[in-house]
Amino acid sequence: MNGQLRIEEMFAFVVMDDDDTEGVPAFLSGDLWLPMMGADMAKVEILRPLAEEVAADLGKPVTLLRFSTREEVEVIGAPHQAGTT
Repeated sequence: MNGQLRIEEMFAFVVMDDDDTEGVPAFLSGDLWLPMMGADMAKVEILRPLAEEVAADLGKPVTLLRFSTREEVEVIGAPHQAGTT
């Protein structure tokens, strides 16, 4: 792939918590907890077996959501410029 992927939509697996709020389940990868979300269907398919495990373990449905409106709210930090340190 030439260039960098531009994220135009996000997919997230969501489960209803006991207090009737939605949450994104996470999984442990090495030392990091990662949310069950991705920017393309290839990532969704990788996460699907984990979502099925979450549904079975919790006894609750897990819903796949797609968010498709991109809005840049804030840019944090200055971009790196060549020749500067």
